[in-house]
Amino acid sequence: MNAASIAMNGHDNVPHCKRLPYNRQRQPSTDSDTSSEVDNRSMEGPGANEYKFIENSHSNQILEGLNELRKSNQFCDVTLSVSGQIFPAHRNVLASFSPYFRAMFMSKLAESKQNVVSLKGIEVDMLSLLLDYAYTSSIVITRNNVQSLLSAANLLQVLPVKDAACLFLERHMDSSNCLGIHCFAEQHACSDLQTKAKSYALQNFLEVCQYEEFLSLLPMKLVELTSNDNLVAEKEEAVFLAVARWLNHKPDERKVDFDKILETVRLPLLSPYFLHDCVENMPVVKQSPSCCQLVEEAKLYHLLPDRRQKFSSSRPKQRNNADTVEVIVAVGGEDDKVVLRSVECYCTKTSTWKPIACLPFAVR
Repeated sequence: MNAASIAMNGHDNVPHCKRLPYNRQRQPSTDSDTSSEVDNRSMEGPGANEYKFIENSHSNQILEGLNELRKSNQFCDVTLSVSGQIFPAHRNVLASFSPYFRAMFMSKLAESKQNVVSLKGIEVDMLSLLLDYAYTSSIVITRNNVQSLLSAANLLQVLPVKDAACLFLERHMDSSNCLGIHCFAEQHACSDLQTKAKSYALQNFLEVCQYEEFLSLLPMKLVELTSNDNLVAEKEEAVFLAVARWLNHKPDERKVDFDKILETVRLPLLSPYFLHDCVENMPVVKQSPSCCQLVEEAKLYHLLPDRRQKFSSSRPKQRNNADTVEVIVAVGGEDDKVVLRSVECYCTKTSTWKPIACLPFAVR
């Protein structure tokens, strides 16, 4: 028996394993065309089937290019003229940033076809600033140019610059300039700034009346302030003194309409001594029958307190921000057959009761 036979015979007890035929059939792939399309759709960026590219600096580059063309007078199709100074520009840029120019160039007016358009009511420097804004989207607002710039922006209907100028004025408002800002805003239809400036003047009236702007107010504008219920003054005497100071600034010119100003002062709220010593003795009051009638009304208010409810005018009415407030007072009374000394008041504005000083004796 040879070696090979011995080796084979040594494995006779080992069971034989049957070899299975190799299956070469391809199994279905999980990366099918359908799932691939879904994945591509969910992807963003250059790897997606659709890639939206946005260059964030594109608009700035366009503006820079247009501004360079304007400065070198390239492709400019219109020239703006102000006080003899000319500004080459592009109609499409002007129409894009200003509804004023859009209406001009799209209308049948002569300016729509003119190569040189003359502008009036605007300063040279302000037009230069607004043109720079149209081509750069930036502008510098200062204390020296804000009013002229707002006027120019209002004329050309450049609302973002107008709003920025209003915000600048609001942030730089104080007691010395709030009245001027109020009147300026009123002239240029800046309603929000106009309201805020007036509110500031009313809230800080005692400081505002010390400055030159107050002395320069027109009579109608002064009436608008002093007749307002929201005017803040600790005492009505301060309002009268402010009005008297305004009168004495130009007495000959203002004494004619002073009765209309005095009518807005709450004379019944003045102390009787102040009313007699300071108001009634003023020469302008003595010479005016209307002023004398107002003083007489205030004196009757003090002399006949039981008839105050019959006053038909609003002059005895307290201002909203005055330190005093009307209350209903409950005096004494009886609680479980015990006569009380307590006094309490009820505030109708806050709907609250508050105790005040007790009576020296009980009152049923």
